[in-house]
Parts: sequence; structure tokens; C-alpha cells
Amino acid sequence: MNSHRWTFAARFRRNAFGWKSALPIQRLKEALAEIRQMARSDAVLAAEGAVLLLERLSPALEQVDSSSGAIGTAVSRTIDALVPIIARAQVDAVTRQAWLERLFEALQEDQMPYIERVADTWGELCATPGIASVWADRLLPITAHVIGPDGQGGFFVGTTACMSALHAALRFEELLALVDSARMRSWGYRQWGVKALVALGRPADALRYAEQSRDTYTPESAIALACETILLTSGMKDEAYRRYAIAANRGGTYLATFRAITKKYPERSSAAILQDLVASEPGAEGKWFAAAKDAGLFDLAAALIQTSPADPRTLIRAAQEFAQRQPAFAMTCGMAALHWIDAGAGYEITVTDVLDAHAALTDAALVNGISRDALNTRLRERFGQHTGSAFVARVLAPYVR
Repeated sequence: MNSHRWTFAARFRRNAFGWKSALPIQRLKEALAEIRQMARSDAVLAAEGAVLLLERLSPALEQVDSSSGAIGTAVSRTIDALVPIIARAQVDAVTRQAWLERLFEALQEDQMPYIERVADTWGELCATPGIASVWADRLLPITAHVIGPDGQGGFFVGTTACMSALHAALRFEELLALVDSARMRSWGYRQWGVKALVALGRPADALRYAEQSRDTYTPESAIALACETILLTSGMKDEAYRRYAIAANRGGTYLATFRAITKKYPERSSAAILQDLVASEPGAEGKWFAAAKDAGLFDLAAALIQTSPADPRTLIRAAQEFAQRQPAFAMTCGMAALHWIDAGAGYEITVTDVLDAHAALTDAALVNGISRDALNTRLRERFGQHTGSAFVARVLAPYVR
């Protein structure tokens, strides 16, 4: 296995990358593609490559600027892809133990840290309850000392690895006792208590345990997701939706949140879900415009942008996209874009944005049977008095005389 020459190995050497994150992100993608390609023909060799890459990640990335979060996200995605490759490989206990020793050493040398999430997957990496139990026995004494009531607030890299190993070893009562002994009510620990209670067939207790874990430092979404999962697994889908769906599925954008919820709750109508989302954030109705448009709820989308701003460029793109197919809707989007630009909405809006909105609005109006003169009259009435910032009026002046 070790005789194979991996292309990525030479690229991931200590301090291989400088300050900028673009190149290492690209190299991570290439390394992952190389390992996945190997997995198609040799799963064990692919797992060996995955271990090698995880060993080399942190030393190679030490100098990379992580302030934007881009490199951290790329590493997290890489770990998510590599762990199953290692876990599924069919190897003898000696080989797996060797991999685990290498990974544990890498965790201890993870100075930044970049690969600490590997510890959370330790039980999965162990692959069998027997190996997981051996690791639990190894890590438990120091973990209990560090996090327990007599600890001095130290840090042990194997803490969550121990909890993960106990879970994989089916030692749920011990896991729960360990978590309950911790001085700190950290969600990083208590989530394992939730998992232990679920595994013990006590979902109601698990739900209470998760709810009692709320504190200033725990993201609401993490606890909501755990609680939602418990209820969904218990067949209580209506309660899961009512109590946790919105908090548990917040994405990076409003559209991503909407898509995540509709995918998880396909029995509910898109319109009903969107109405619930809109109601959850009074005053931010326009933020859900893209979601309504994406779902084909054009009347609702048009209504949302009347009461609060949406990104003008999103509105302009919608006006351009639907000028031929839904001209009335496109006109609403175009007028709304100009209205919110006039009100000061949008980031670094330029003359080009105003002209793009006007062009899309004109195209939609003509398809909708409205003449240029009639449209220009409407625009003069709306923007000709230099209302708002007067920016839109100045840009459109030559076009609407």
C-alpha cells in the first residue's frame, strides 16, 4: 500500500502554502478527486491515501489565512468525504490500528487546528465495536480527569474521540455518566449525552437533555437540529416541524433555508412553508422573494417586495428572466428594483444597475401590451419628482422625457 506514489503527497508538505487560500483549496479538491478515483478500484489503497492526506493537512496549511472561513470550509468538506472512505475499508485490525495511531498523532500535532473534527468521528473510524472499545479504555481515564469535577481546566485532544469511541462501542451508560460528570455544560460534550439517551431507547429524555443544554455559547441551530432529528426518528413529524424546522435548517441564504425545509418536509406545501418562514421574521418579507420565485409562487413573491426591500440585483435578474414568460410579474420586479434603489437599498449600486432594470422593465411592458410612452409616463410620475435619493431620477431622465 505504501509504495503507491500519490500526486498530492508532494503538494502537501509542511508550510507548502502561503497566505492566500485559493491555491490550497484547489489542491484539496484535486487531492480528494485523486483519492476518490482510487477508491473505484482499490478501497484499501484509497483509505491509506485518505489517512496520508489527513496527516499532512495541518502542517501544509499552517500559514494560510483562515479569517474568511474559506479554507476551513474546504477542509471540513474534505474531512466529511475522507472519513467514510477510511471507515468502510475492509482491513485487518492491525492495519486499522496503525491508521488510527497515525491519525491520533496528527490530531495531537494539529496546531491551528484544522482536523480536530476527525476526533468527533473516531468511533466511525474504528469501524468495529471491539476496536472502539479498546480506544475508549485507552482514552477514558485522562478524559474523565480533564473534564471531570476535579480537573484543572486543561485540554485533551482525545476528549470527543473518547466519547465517540464509547458510543461506537455501545457503552451508552458509561458515555452518559462521563458527559454528566463534566464541569462545563458544553454542547460539544452534551450532544453525546443526547446520542446515548437515544441509543438507550429514551427519546423523550434525550429531547429534554438537549433542551437543557441551551446556553449563551451554544448555537440554537445545533440544538434545534438534534431535537428535530429525535422527533423525526420517533415519527413525530408535525411536532418536529412546528417546534424546530426553521431553527434547525437555516442555511447561508434565505433560499437555501427554504429549500432545506421543503426537502425535509415534502408533505407540506411550498406556499405553507414559505408563509411560516415569512412570519418568523417580521420586517424581512423581501428577503424571501427569491424563495417564492423559485417555488413559482409569483403572486406571493410580488407581494413580499412591496413591504420590505429585496436585493435590487436579484429583482433585476428576475425581471430579465421573466420578461417574456411572466411579463406582469417581471414588471413588478423591475419597478420594485427601481423603487428600492431609490430608497437606498442594495450594495454599491451603479448606473448600469438602474439601466438594466429599466431595460428589463421596458421589455416586459412591451410583451404585456404597454407602450413605451405609457411606461415612461408611469416612470415620470414615480421618479420624476426626485423623490428618495434622486439617483434613479437622474439616470432615467434621458429615457423618460
